[in-house]
Amino acid sequence: MGFLDLKYEAFGLDINDLSLKIVKLKKQRKGFVLDSFNQTKIMPGVIQDGVIRKEAVLVRAIKSAYDTVKGKKIKSKYVIASLPEENSFLQVIKMPKMTEEELKLAVPLEAENYIPLSINEVYLDFQVISSTKDYLNYLEVLIVAMPKKIVDSYVSCFKKAGLVPIILEAESEAITRALIKNDANPSLVVLIDFGQNSTNLIVYSGHSIRFTSSIPISSDSLTRAISESLKIDLHEAEKIKIEHGLIGNKSTVRLSSNNFRLEKATKAMCLVLEDLTEQIKKYLKFYRDHSSYEHVLPNRKTEKILLCGGGSELKGLTDFMSKHLEIPVELGDPLVNVYSKKVKSLIKESLSPFTTAIGLAIRQVDNNKDYKT
Repeated sequence: MGFLDLKYEAFGLDINDLSLKIVKLKKQRKGFVLDSFNQTKIMPGVIQDGVIRKEAVLVRAIKSAYDTVKGKKIKSKYVIASLPEENSFLQVIKMPKMTEEELKLAVPLEAENYIPLSINEVYLDFQVISSTKDYLNYLEVLIVAMPKKIVDSYVSCFKKAGLVPIILEAESEAITRALIKNDANPSLVVLIDFGQNSTNLIVYSGHSIRFTSSIPISSDSLTRAISESLKIDLHEAEKIKIEHGLIGNKSTVRLSSNNFRLEKATKAMCLVLEDLTEQIKKYLKFYRDHSSYEHVLPNRKTEKILLCGGGSELKGLTDFMSKHLEIPVELGDPLVNVYSKKVKSLIKESLSPFTTAIGLAIRQVDNNKDYKT
């Protein structure tokens, strides 16, 4: 949802329950180059399930991250920010062919049939899916709705931090913009954002998001499973998870007791991930059984799964998910639409956690023209 014209220079700000990331890109002939970035943790309890509980603390975190960015100092106050996926609603609907002005009146009326809240309780945005409108006798429209209480709370924080929000969008929109090359992949691709506090599932096909769902299993779920299994604190459990991943039992260790400990940790994580893959299968089956867009991909076969998010680089995770989902799984490249050499020289840490922020930053100079309410 837009507030001001995109002619303003802006940066991307991705906020979730436990962290925030900043990315500012600059357009050049070969694509985008990185100007500024930052990542900082948010204390547990400040945001819970996407709902801001401690506004003053979040405002201070935003100010601190903005003031201490790496790379070039950010001079712009204009921000393009993500909204919590668990509180957003995305749906592709069919509309008769009509003008943009007619759509602005008709879409809110039709959207009431799909949104689980009163139309007066949400901010509604929509986009015509341009790839299909020329050869079908109807338009496909992606509607995005977000409760006003949630949106207003984030806008309040941004303003108190001295920032001016010009675009707010669901995380899934930014993720697809970052990972789908040139936003022009006609095949069915599943994106899994395996984050610190939740997992978001996105089905993308025919130049648009088709289905999304949030699953309450995360990278932190693996840490807690190790902690409970080995009777150790979360800090030590996190260290084991990062160092050994799902291949801990294959690591060279000095003592057999240590080897047994790693095997137990791996088993604990595998049980959690088996639950996750079963839920992913369930949602994919639901999508295939209920999708009415056979023209997009007649056989509805998933070409591949792209993995991103803070927990996506766990050792052995792509192999585990490929085996259990029986679909090729690979790490998504958040730089697929960015001139990567300079970015990699600046960001020494993992890039996957920056996927959403990169997608938000790309939005500033995105050439797609959306219809908006």
